[in-house]
Amino acid sequence: MNAPLIHVGILLQQQKIDFSLPDGYKSNGREIQPGDYSVEISGEKILFKGEISDELVFEADDLHHNAFGLKNVIIGVQFHWERKEDQYFLGSLKFIVENGSLSAINIVSLEDYLTSVISSEMSATSSEELLKAHAVISRSWLLAQIQKSQSLENSETGYRTSFETPTEIVRWYDRENHNRFDVCADDHCQRYQGITRQSTELVKKVIQETWGEVLFYDGAICDARFSKCCGGVMETFENVWEPVIHPYLQAKPDYTEGSPLPDLTIEDNAEEWIRTSPPAFCNTQDANVLKQVLNDYDRETADFYRWKTIYSQEELSVLIRERSGIDFGEIIALQPLERGASGRIIRLKIIGTERVMTIGKELEIRRTLSKSHLYSSAFVVDTQDEDENGIPQTFILTGAGWGHGVGLCQIGAAIMAEKGYGYNEILAHYFPASETITNY
Repeated sequence: MNAPLIHVGILLQQQKIDFSLPDGYKSNGREIQPGDYSVEISGEKILFKGEISDELVFEADDLHHNAFGLKNVIIGVQFHWERKEDQYFLGSLKFIVENGSLSAINIVSLEDYLTSVISSEMSATSSEELLKAHAVISRSWLLAQIQKSQSLENSETGYRTSFETPTEIVRWYDRENHNRFDVCADDHCQRYQGITRQSTELVKKVIQETWGEVLFYDGAICDARFSKCCGGVMETFENVWEPVIHPYLQAKPDYTEGSPLPDLTIEDNAEEWIRTSPPAFCNTQDANVLKQVLNDYDRETADFYRWKTIYSQEELSVLIRERSGIDFGEIIALQPLERGASGRIIRLKIIGTERVMTIGKELEIRRTLSKSHLYSSAFVVDTQDEDENGIPQTFILTGAGWGHGVGLCQIGAAIMAEKGYGYNEILAHYFPASETITNY
């Protein structure tokens, strides 16, 4: 059965976009000569070759073979590996205007999209069972987001992604702002870098063998989340995003044998867990396995299971002011008020000489405490070098994991595959109570 077509936002909020087209593209029924082109914003319109339009589409003769190029695509947006690349994409190219700026959208077959995603999220030379597991969860997540968007459009109640009071800001970040396309191309959704990342015959085989397969729970496609490294324990969905309980996205240790998991919502237990390096599938430094999961720029991050970040008083107070827009003065303390099941902080009190404020959830905390994103919110804080007023001059954050920790742990899943687990066993470990079905 044919896969559905999806719309992927590639370059967003630009004033000018440079692109290239080979043979096989049409616009408004007219053949477009191969070459390099650009579009610019003109008021609330798109300017292309002297003509103005509200929307501009370059249609591929063959969605599965024709590929266009986009210049200076930003990858790793606001993360520590952010950079620009020229990228190429199968399918059609669409330009739209949003809020006085241009966005470039790729119209592509869902299965062609997945071929790229699992080559972009990890290495296309990964093990077969890991790639199969990732194909199923990436397909499930995307279809679940499309269904969620449709239900939000039909809902009479407003959807909220933040709660704010004079003393507390709680925000979570998902993809509800993608109103004109189904999904974006960056880590905010899931990495999609077209045919820029070299795929392999194995990836194509994996897509064919899992064609249309999704995770299912209680009559609905699972909102199958994943992160780079859970740090030893999976987090629950409701502690990271909206307060909705998904039974297949709950706390669970990233191992199948061993001692019972301590209650990491208790501060003393979380501190002991984070300061040590307990066994877990994702507790590995196996370079051969990590090469399967981590692309070249990801391997710039070596300390993902347990990590340490040190800030001076000046660095931290300036950072928090710039990232939050709130002047706390000098920072006196970072005080965890509530932790999730994986030890991730979901409510953090920032105590300053000028202001006291509580922030959450985990990504808001990570964004506030880093120039990009802190590896995770599962951390403990030590202070040193108090001045004459008792204000610390050094803050040491010791943390666990890389990402939100919900659902599949990519590094843990890679180790499971290396140990001989099949993709259905991997999925059962990370998404308990779910089942795999063929959706189309």
